[in-house]
Amino acid sequence: MSDPGAPDATTGDWPTELRVTRDRSALAVTFESGVSGTIAAELMRVESPSAEVQGHSAAGKTLVAGKRAVTIKAVEPVGNYAVRIVFSDGHDTGLFTWRYLRKLAEEGATMMAAYEDALAKAGLSRG
Repeated sequence: MSDPGAPDATTGDWPTELRVTRDRSALAVTFESGVSGTIAAELMRVESPSAEVQGHSAAGKTLVAGKRAVTIKAVEPVGNYAVRIVFSDGHDTGLFTWRYLRKLAEEGATMMAAYEDALAKAGLSRG
């Protein structure tokens, strides 16, 4: 079984740059393949790969509201496959693999729209 966080040489998943924006509201990321994007801290927080957010199954996912103003306090390397992001609300248990960061960079707008729809259906807000 391959490591789900390991870069895939065929897709250029190795990041060449990870940079927190000046206002700490996003993470700019660039990959060897040329894929790049700026991922909002709010999106990373509400889609954190942690068990607290994702649960232990698809049915266990938690809808996290009120994180519009969350920022990035720190980005800490984890081996050669991921980073731990420490958010201003204290959340720090998700390990963001290179593959997952690439997914957020590529699909972030769609994921954010789905998140906003889910909040609206639940009567919750981004805060």
